[in-house]
Amino acid sequence: TTDTYNTAVGYTAGAAVTTGTNNTLIGGLAGDALTTGFSNVAVGVNALGAEDTGRKNVAIGYAALSTQNNDADTFNTAVGYDAGKAITTGVYNVIIGGLAGDAMTNADFNVAIGKGALSAETRGNSSIGIGESALANQNFTTDVAAKNVAIGQSAGGSVTTGIENTLIGGASGDALTDADYNVAVGKDSLTAMTLGSRNVGVGTFALMSANVTTAANTYNTAVGHHAGANVTTGTLNTLIGGDAGDALTGADKN
Repeated sequence: TTDTYNTAVGYTAGAAVTTGTNNTLIGGLAGDALTTGFSNVAVGVNALGAEDTGRKNVAIGYAALSTQNNDADTFNTAVGYDAGKAITTGVYNVIIGGLAGDAMTNADFNVAIGKGALSAETRGNSSIGIGESALANQNFTTDVAAKNVAIGQSAGGSVTTGIENTLIGGASGDALTDADYNVAVGKDSLTAMTLGSRNVGVGTFALMSANVTTAANTYNTAVGHHAGANVTTGTLNTLIGGDAGDALTGADKN
């Protein structure tokens, strides 16, 4: 005899399992399409409800990973109401929080933690959004390694197609849309910028007023509490120290 170690609790939970093993399926319709898939955990109504032969997934919450169907070791983890509910063939995603990553389809290597984190993304890869609404509007409709990192409530919340931004702190870089290669560390750092690229703002309120409304490489660097806080359209400034250059507005090359 073979030890299968399947556990199914709930209406039609695991009803289609044939030779799959080591599955734990709890909730009405949980894992009810699984046949030969193994080592899956599905807890919640319709959790992992479409998967048939996929393996090594964790879906916890109503409709978590409910449309995923990938015949491979997919290693997706989704915890929360509707978390990852639209994923079909995406792999290696970690999605925790209600509505987190709930629009992803074929996206890979993403981390979304917090309600609504990365909630608009469909196919972008390799981004990290941690915090309520972090990277909430980011969306790539083709296979793109966006590599954005946003940590903090609403951090990077307006990013749409910008890439390779690192935004750490509540509301840091939260107005950026299609801007690239920015670093903002500290609450409200680079909080007004929409389309400027290649800026570094480190410190609470650093470069908080800087903004250009057409795509441009502005190359401002401000490190320190309130450093460059009133810079608006100035470019190519390097400001280091608490309150350094905090009265500059449209000045350049300081």
